[in-house]
Amino acid sequence: MLDAARSFFDRVGVNPNDVVRLDVPARGESEGATGVLRHELEPMIPVLQSGSLFGGYQGLELVDAQQLTAAEADILIELLEQVDHNALAIAFVSAGAVPAKLSKYLKAEADTTTVKKMWESNAASWLHDEIDRRGLRLDAAAEQALVQKFGADVASIGQALDQIAETPGNVTAAQILGRFKNRPNEPIFHYTDAVTKGDTAEALRRLNDQLVHQHPLVLLATLETEVRRRAIALASPDKETFRETMNAKGNDRWVDRVWRQRGRLKDSNLRKANDALVRADRLLKSAPADLHHVTMERLTIALCLWLR
Repeated sequence: MLDAARSFFDRVGVNPNDVVRLDVPARGESEGATGVLRHELEPMIPVLQSGSLFGGYQGLELVDAQQLTAAEADILIELLEQVDHNALAIAFVSAGAVPAKLSKYLKAEADTTTVKKMWESNAASWLHDEIDRRGLRLDAAAEQALVQKFGADVASIGQALDQIAETPGNVTAAQILGRFKNRPNEPIFHYTDAVTKGDTAEALRRLNDQLVHQHPLVLLATLETEVRRRAIALASPDKETFRETMNAKGNDRWVDRVWRQRGRLKDSNLRKANDALVRADRLLKSAPADLHHVTMERLTIALCLWLR
């Protein structure tokens, strides 16, 4: 999405040095006093009100616009209606729906570009090209460490590269892992894929990432779905019967993945997996929260053995 914004500014003739970027904070994450307009967004007012006074064509880039509040959107619309578009180009970068009134305004007044969802494999390729474009020096392990830390969140990766640019010499994976402590908020299927492939190390890493953002019971429910799918696949005479039983769509790729694995599964292992899920469910609902993490780790290791 940031590439699309950059292409927009290039197309309309705004120099990158003349683009003011503002990142909209998530709800509750604003620093300092909060009013109708959070202070991180206050700089947009002089830019929108006096863009023509800067002496050239300027750009304003609002990143994570889906996190704007309704009140902020109202202020923004009022300012946008007064903007001199011959002096200021504006790009909204949004990973979701913006407030309704702003959405209606942008649909009427702006051009929209839809960007396909970025997955980790795409992010790794994007990262490699971005490192070359910026002239940075990172080895393959350091690139992999960035994807490990940020997943497919290329906006955050871009901000990390801004910091890395200030680091002299070659940047190593150890420096990346030591400097950035966040966990990527990635789809759960990355975790369940590692489990069903029997990749214990990867599954445990993904588990730790997921537990930062998800309650253990959410992960448990997803694992129960995976075990149920495999049990039904094992009892189905053919793939089409399996697809019909699961009410799966024709383009649901998980059907092919589960069906290919069917020949390697043992009924006894599925029973063990189901029993383990029942025990884990009981523990997660009755034991202290301190035991939740170790419960999920033990369950993950066992399922990696039984579902591979």
